[in-house]
Amino acid sequence: MDIERYSRQILYKNIGEDGQRKLLESTVLIVGVGALGSVSSEMLARLGIGKLILVDRDYVELSNLQRQTLYTERDADEQKPKAIAALEHLKEIRSDLDIEVHVNHVDALFLESLVKTHDVDLILDGTDNFETRLIINDVAYKVGIPWVHAAVVEASYVVAPFTQDSPCYRCVMPVLPSNTLTCDTAGVISPAIHTAVSIQVTTAIKLLIGETFDRHYMTFGDLWSGEHSRIAFDNIKNKECDTCELELYPSYNESHQALSLCGRDAVQIYDDTITYELSLNTAKRLGDYKETPYFIEFYYDDYRIIVFKNGRMLIHGLKRIEKARTIVAQLFG
Repeated sequence: MDIERYSRQILYKNIGEDGQRKLLESTVLIVGVGALGSVSSEMLARLGIGKLILVDRDYVELSNLQRQTLYTERDADEQKPKAIAALEHLKEIRSDLDIEVHVNHVDALFLESLVKTHDVDLILDGTDNFETRLIINDVAYKVGIPWVHAAVVEASYVVAPFTQDSPCYRCVMPVLPSNTLTCDTAGVISPAIHTAVSIQVTTAIKLLIGETFDRHYMTFGDLWSGEHSRIAFDNIKNKECDTCELELYPSYNESHQALSLCGRDAVQIYDDTITYELSLNTAKRLGDYKETPYFIEFYYDDYRIIVFKNGRMLIHGLKRIEKARTIVAQLFG
């Protein structure tokens, strides 16, 4: 153990040398390294987590830099996948960090395979949509590890830990809202993100070093108004919950081959029959394209299309999945 590097943290009575050793032996998986995940991954790297696994399906854009503090203008200029950019910057911060990244969309089977393969101790939520959080929730409860939820929009935030002895996220959110505010529709300020992640990572530290929870609290706040509160949610368990009671884990049965991205005016299409070579040939035929080490970018009828090497496609400029499927059919037959 590098005592000097973590000396101030070891001096803190609630962590100490034993707690620091546990952190150095822990593995954390972060789903999404945008605003939340880029900040939490840096905090975890600096505090001495043993291994980080990062999963993100997106790439860095200029509008990200206002709040996604791990990234730079060069990352945006190169349209670098966030997971790749995060790996490069985190390695500059801590060269001995064991880190693995995946530029991929998350489904239940993929996430479970990562958790089991790497003996993950805890999952952190860095996502921006309810569907992926339900996937995290189902996998965490099925495998038997904790996860810590966080969400931010405008100046408000919410953070909550979910463990095997607490109600799960599906209990707390039994009906998903049909229309919600997002960072892309309502905006967000960076201090709210850092506040949420500070609580989220502190909660993760407690779980990793073995501090028990007498009560499970959901923490709310609005930095603009200065209002902050907590509510206990131990007593709201749904006795018919498909996840933590009936153990049906519905996310495993849901297909996400096509997904409208929250607030992005973009649709994601996942089709493993569309090879990288086929996509590249199509882009060349259309004429206006760019190839990076990570994806192909081209335009079709004013729609901006990004195709990753595993066949995952982002079609920008529309929200309707049906229209996206039509475009794919027109391009690839």
